[in-house]
Formats: sequence, structure tokens, C-alpha cells
Amino acid sequence: VVFFLLLWTFSEGGKLLVIPIDGSHWLSMRPVVERLGQRGHEMVVVAPEINLRIDSSVHYTMKTYSVPYTREHVEAEFKKMGYRSFTPQHFLEKFSKMANITTMFFTSCKLLLSNKELMEYLEESKFDAVLMDPFFPCGQIVADHLSLPSVYLVRGLPCSLDFHATLCPNPPSYIPRFFTRYTDHMAFLQRTGNLLASLSSSLLCSFFYSPYDRLIKEFLRQEATMTELFSHASVWLMKYDFVFEYPRPLMPNMVLIGGISCTQEKALSQARCALCWQEFEAIVNASGEHGIIVFSLGSMVSEIPKKKAAEIATALGSVPQTVLWRYTGEVPPNLPKNVKLVKWLPQNDLLAHPKARAFITHGGSHGVYEGICNAVPMVLMPLFGDQMDNAKRVESRGAGLTLNILEMTSEDISTALKAVINDKKYKENIKRLSELHLDRPIHPLDLAVHWVEFVMRHKGAPHLRPAAHDLNWFQYHSLDVIAFLLAVVLLSLFISLKCCLFCCRRCCFKKGRTRKPTKPKSH
Repeated sequence: VVFFLLLWTFSEGGKLLVIPIDGSHWLSMRPVVERLGQRGHEMVVVAPEINLRIDSSVHYTMKTYSVPYTREHVEAEFKKMGYRSFTPQHFLEKFSKMANITTMFFTSCKLLLSNKELMEYLEESKFDAVLMDPFFPCGQIVADHLSLPSVYLVRGLPCSLDFHATLCPNPPSYIPRFFTRYTDHMAFLQRTGNLLASLSSSLLCSFFYSPYDRLIKEFLRQEATMTELFSHASVWLMKYDFVFEYPRPLMPNMVLIGGISCTQEKALSQARCALCWQEFEAIVNASGEHGIIVFSLGSMVSEIPKKKAAEIATALGSVPQTVLWRYTGEVPPNLPKNVKLVKWLPQNDLLAHPKARAFITHGGSHGVYEGICNAVPMVLMPLFGDQMDNAKRVESRGAGLTLNILEMTSEDISTALKAVINDKKYKENIKRLSELHLDRPIHPLDLAVHWVEFVMRHKGAPHLRPAAHDLNWFQYHSLDVIAFLLAVVLLSLFISLKCCLFCCRRCCFKKGRTRKPTKPKSH
């Protein structure tokens, strides 16, 4: 019976191609991939042979392609990223960093598409769908080449490309753009800045994504832009929850899965690091009534400049809580006794512990949702990307405080920590957000799995695709209709005016003819 049940399970399972992106993005996608693998689907993950987080698993098969860089180079780049975040940078320096990242993605994409052996394997494998992170644009090129429906798992794309591609309403009047740090309630000058940011970011992204237009033409033999290819996605799994995000319009094929990685039922003793859980549990239990503070600047940044590390250590020594700090750099000489440095920590499990009093985070969406899920007030130190905007959202909800990493002092950090721990309003606000976030009919992970399987079963989701994609820009904004109605109105006015003038002339002419001339009297 067991044999036939297993046989039936695997016969019902589909075949899914996964094209992820390395780093923290993979941490959100991995639970979905592993759950689908557990449900009997054959999973194939395509990734560069050099990466930091995408490792092998019993739940999926790894297929790699060569890239022109070493692991040491990637680690060094991420280390530089952490250090650069703590030093002032001009716009041109930030622009250069963005250009380097997009160039690396583009080079990786060309190598993937030019790998004939791998592409032949993908063509022969007969997949049902592709699950990808569109931050790496190459996934959709592969999906179009294989004529497969695609599912995106994404937090957001640069320049709001996700909303441009789906033709989702995205008015700048109340939807703040990334990097502006605005809320959804903007004054006139802020709305002006938001509009300018929207226009300038579109120009910037057209520059970054333009190389893919040539690649699309060479590989797919068609004229198209990346935005047009992104519009082919069947379902967008958005790492959104309006408890955290500002309310905004969505399209039918957008599914909200914010908080996908958060689970509250896991005990600390069941953490992923089976050999070190006893050490963490002992530290937490020894913290007494003061509890613990969890400190992590994300999965990719674990080293910071020595001077800044010393300032942070001084601040951490001013609070009575035990601090678990994920840090792999040189130990600060003034490290206080209440601070424990670790190379890795079970972040979600520690935040779920009743003794968690505060969470010091860089403001990545992954960590923010874990903080909300477990109702732990936050002190945010945003470093780059969307983290500044995430921090603004948390602060606007009254669930934490934001510090400027370039200007913050030991006193600033200490004051912020004491405020979120001792001022009850922060705990009450984050608890309220947590209650709203957890009050849902289905867990985000199960919802994501359902929609991936839905696309696999039905070979896409064309019924969710609006007819707006079949219209050109002129038709979408009804400019042709407006022009026609305007022409009708003008023509009507013209005819009416002509009729009035004609009637006036007829009346005047007739009156002139009927009037008899008077003869002069003779004397």
C-alpha cells in the first residue's frame, strides 16, 4: 500500500524549473522550493557554480553554469558592500555600484544562455513551469525560450518595473517611490519630489536594462524589452502585507505572501543549527528578567569598520539585556560582557522567544517581517537598497526607531534601544501589527505553494491577464476616444455656430428687403 501511495504521489507531481538569485533573496525562495519538493514535485534549480547561499538539498537537483569570478571575489565584494555602507558616498559612486551589479547579472545571463549543454537539458526536460526571482532578468528569457509559464517571487523591482510590467495603477500622488523615504501621506513638495523621482528612475532603469534588449533579439529572435517580457508572468508572488506596506492597487495575478519565512511554532531547540542550540538556549535562559536583544545586519553583511563597531559595542554595554550579535569581524577591544558575538544565529527562533526585548536590524524585508511576526520592537540601521524605505514604514507605524548609520553615535544607539524597550507604546504597536499580520486564513508559504502548483496544473493563468496588455499606449489612456469626442464636440460647435450665423444673416437680409424706402417731402 505504501509503495502504491508513493508511486501515486510521484506520478501526480510535476516538474518545476527554478532560477533564483543568490543572497538574501534565496532565503525567501528556498522554503517554497523545499515545500514543493516535499510534495512530490521534481525540482531543478539552475544557479551559477559560484554562489554563497544556494546549496544542494535532497528536495531539488542542482544544475550549475560557469561564471568568470571566484567565491573569494564574491565574498570580498559583499564585505566591501558592508564597509561602504558606513562611509559617505556620492551619487556617482552609488550609480557605479548599481552598474557593477547589473553588469554582473548581464554577464551571468549571457553565460547561462550560451551554455549549450545546459540549455539542451532544459529543452529536453519538459518542465511544467518556471519559478524565478525577476531581479535576475535572465529567468524570463529562459521561460520564453522554453515556452513555459512563469511565476515570480519578488519584493519589488527597481523603478517600479513590476507595476509597469503588470500595468498596475501606480499614481505618484500617494504611492511613494523607492529611495524617497516618503509615506503615503505626502505634502505638495513631497508629491513633487515623488513625481520627479518616478520620472528619473524610469530613465535610469532604461539605461540599466537596455543591454537585455540586444540579448533578447539575439536569443529569442524578436524585438522586445525586459518590461514586455516581465508582462508574460502568470502570477506574481509579492512579499507584501499591508500591515507593513502602504495600501495601494493590485492586479488579479498579484498574490500577497509577506512574512513567508516566519513561523512561530518552532522551538529554539529545533533550530537549524542542531549542534549549537544548547549554547543559544543557555545564553537566553541566563539573561534573566532583562531578556535578550537580537542584533543582525542581514545575511550578507557581518563585518563593519572597527571604529563603528567600537561605538556600537559601547552603546550595547549601556543596556542590561544580553545582546546576541551576528558579527564576524575583528572583536572590538571594548566589547562588554553582556554582548555575545556569533557567526550565525537562528534569528526567527530567537525573536520568537518570550525573552526577546528588541531587534536591531538593517531593515531588510526578511528581518522586518520576522520582527512583526514575533511582535519584537525594532531599532533599524538601514544600509542600502529598499532598507531605508522599509525602516520608514516601520517607524511610521510606531513599531521602531531608525538611526542614520553615517551619523549615529553611541549615545544615539543607547537612547533608541532604551526607548523601544522601556516605552510601552513600541511594544503595543508592534503587537498590534503582529496580530493583524497573523490573522489570515492561510499561511503565506502554503499560499505561495498553491499558486505555483496552480500554474503548473493549468499551464499558466491567462484568465488573470487583463486586456490592457493588448492595448497600445494611446488606447490604454483612451486618447483616441478623447480625441474623437473632442472632434465631435468641436464639429458640433462649429456647425451650431455656422447655423446661428446663417440664421442671423437670413433674418437680417429678409428684414432689410421688407423695409420700404421713404420718399422725401416736396416743399
